[in-house]
Amino acid sequence: MIEGLQGKVVIVTGGGHGIGQAYCEGFTKSGSRVVVADIDKDAAESVAAGLGKMSEAGSLAVHVDVADDDSTKEMVAKTVEQFGRVDVLVNNASIFATIPMNRGRIEEISIEEWDKLMSVNLKGVFLCCRAVLPQMRQQKSGKIINVASGTALSGPPGRIHYVASKAGVMGFSRTLAREVGDDNIQVNILCPGSTLSEVNPTEEIVKMRESSIGQRAIKRVQVPQDLVGGVLFMASPLADFMTGQTLVVDGGQNMH
Repeated sequence: MIEGLQGKVVIVTGGGHGIGQAYCEGFTKSGSRVVVADIDKDAAESVAAGLGKMSEAGSLAVHVDVADDDSTKEMVAKTVEQFGRVDVLVNNASIFATIPMNRGRIEEISIEEWDKLMSVNLKGVFLCCRAVLPQMRQQKSGKIINVASGTALSGPPGRIHYVASKAGVMGFSRTLAREVGDDNIQVNILCPGSTLSEVNPTEEIVKMRESSIGQRAIKRVQVPQDLVGGVLFMASPLADFMTGQTLVVDGGQNMH
């Protein structure tokens, strides 16, 4: 629990699963009112119901397709209708572990898959930020946390579309931070390492997550809870004078 988050209204995209769910639970424990936004409507509703049992602060499930402009605007409209404002946006939704993705090299990646991944991982961040900014500008306050990836720092072979999308998120966030600073809006970037976020991971997934251990200063598998402190910090008043910055949470794999 971090002080200063009580009563804050927080939207977490991709909040119905894995790391996003951990973020939602962390904000709820800190007294925030959490909007669980996910393309999986049932998962969003299930997580929101669980949050309601954890706290009386309030929670809301919203079905959203972050790659669709109207859908992101509706997400913000429902949030404002329910809670009257938006204090924090966590752009967590992306195509990764829970959605099949080609992990091969550039020749193996189809143009269709490149476009689909970019539409969610990069365009989705763009659309969600555009949707929330009018409300934050009106409030003269707000925090946007865009989730990138440590792969954008290390550039591993394979999944070049995923790595490129997350590098794009980093550059996008730095420019946005300069554009909205006069409105007292902070934009920062969280870079997770390879995280075991799947509920029922396959043996292949477990081995992939374990393969990162030897590259880390802290030699264990990373789990969603390891990322919660970083996102809560960036959303809190403790980070009011921090913007355009990248926080890497990966056990010391990428010392950025």
